[in-house]
Amino acid sequence: MNVSTLTTATVTAENQARPARNPGPSWGYGFLRIADRIVPESIYRPARAFGTWIAMLGMHEQRRHSRNYLRIVLGREPTAREVFRHFFIFQEALMLKLRVANGRPHRGVLSDNAKDYQAFLRSDEPAFLGTFHFGNSDLTGFLFGGQEKRRVTLVRHRVGNSQDTEQLGERFSDWVSFIWVNEADNLLFALKDAIAAGNSIALKCDRLEFSAKREVFQFLGARRLFPFTIYHLALIFKRPVLLSVGVLGSPGETCVHGSPAWRVDASLDREQNLARAREHFQAFLTHIEGLLRMNPYWWFNFIELNPEVTDAC
Repeated sequence: MNVSTLTTATVTAENQARPARNPGPSWGYGFLRIADRIVPESIYRPARAFGTWIAMLGMHEQRRHSRNYLRIVLGREPTAREVFRHFFIFQEALMLKLRVANGRPHRGVLSDNAKDYQAFLRSDEPAFLGTFHFGNSDLTGFLFGGQEKRRVTLVRHRVGNSQDTEQLGERFSDWVSFIWVNEADNLLFALKDAIAAGNSIALKCDRLEFSAKREVFQFLGARRLFPFTIYHLALIFKRPVLLSVGVLGSPGETCVHGSPAWRVDASLDREQNLARAREHFQAFLTHIEGLLRMNPYWWFNFIELNPEVTDAC
């Protein structure tokens, strides 16, 4: 499958499957940012918790998906308090993004397992950067773009109330740019232009509507479908793939867990390279699962968990 087919299918899938806006009122992000400036945290945090309870009660689908996910990762029926905690930790991750967008100092630091990611940051080589709706992962492209002076193009779906992402983009605009897949006239040319400019390309690797190519991997006790387009793009453009997720570390820091680099091996054919890519992706999914066993509330997909695939399929 060529890049045009891959990217066209991605746009079509997103336009059909993604909502036009995130849940919540259009003024919500602005209100949170203003309140953060004027309300003491000792008052504001309990108010955010109360607001999360109210919002959660109105988000029937998201609440159902949260409960179903927690049932799988916890191995038992979750309590209402545990479902609330899932929502509240997500809300606090959003709050951190808004605070960083407002100018609060925050750094990305690498975990001990991210040696190849460190080598990438020290080099001039562009790469495909895969990440997930997980913890503070949404911040990693902005943090490393700004602090390490690496040019990163984020491939995202633009919705009507994405002020958190747009404000972060404004703060880090010298180093971070966007390709909005639902607005690009030709996503193929947008990708080629970004790569030609020496930018790394950051893609999400968990939600199926973001990918035209899908593969089956072991995750949370079952064989599940995950997007796999990033490796096909890497084969076409001959760029390495690095996967990462970010979680809260020390105060003022996001700790980034990174995979080893996957590179195209010119001595192997396409299918052999894809076989190596599957092993690479599976290894990082296993690492993510280990992190979720430590803190199950870091998985921020309030949609149906990646579907199971049986042998009969």
